[in-house]
Amino acid sequence: MSDQDQTRQAAAGAGDGRGALRVSHEDRDQVAEVLRVAAGDGRLTADELDERLERALTARTYDDLAALVTDLPPAGNALATLPGPLAAAVAGTAGPAKELVKIQVSSGQSQRLGRWTVPARMDLKVTSGHIKVDLTEAVITQPTLHIDAEVSSGHILLLTRPGIAVDLDDVAVRSGHVKAHAPWGENVPVFLRISVAGKCGSGHILARPPRRSFWQWLRRAPRRYAIAA
Repeated sequence: MSDQDQTRQAAAGAGDGRGALRVSHEDRDQVAEVLRVAAGDGRLTADELDERLERALTARTYDDLAALVTDLPPAGNALATLPGPLAAAVAGTAGPAKELVKIQVSSGQSQRLGRWTVPARMDLKVTSGHIKVDLTEAVITQPTLHIDAEVSSGHILLLTRPGIAVDLDDVAVRSGHVKAHAPWGENVPVFLRISVAGKCGSGHILARPPRRSFWQWLRRAPRRYAIAA
């Protein structure tokens, strides 16, 4: 069997074939950096770091590299900026990205938390209550997200991380308010741009990073992502 035939066979066995593609030295280096950051955060022991770095340096395909980071939450914007095929392989562990996600709350709350795959579009409607969309550990496989938002009374909260830019200019405000916080500055590369359009009645739409816990505030721990400012 020729090398070309072997490549086609590997791609066929991996669904769309992206995970079976061969990686470059740059791909290996990027994953190694994600692993080092995870170890610095205490998510990997020294032995686990050594083992995964060795596997990263000898990895042949994107699937090989994806297996090393699928159990790690995104660290800053490191995981989200991995090469496209690798990001797609990692995203496969959190479910495929949907074209549209609709959330409607009439009274109560709805949340998207943890490791979930960000869709291309979201339709968020709040009559009375609130919606929280937490992007701090979400899997991001595309550069844009469009949100159609409608708030009568209540609020929509978008929890962000460095590399996520939120545009609220197309939201019509009646008696409520809209605001986007981005404390990490303009030098951090943007890997996801969120555009929000719609209307806000007596509630609010807010985009910000997670707040410190009470004990973190009491110990005067730096605000989250302050190091990237």
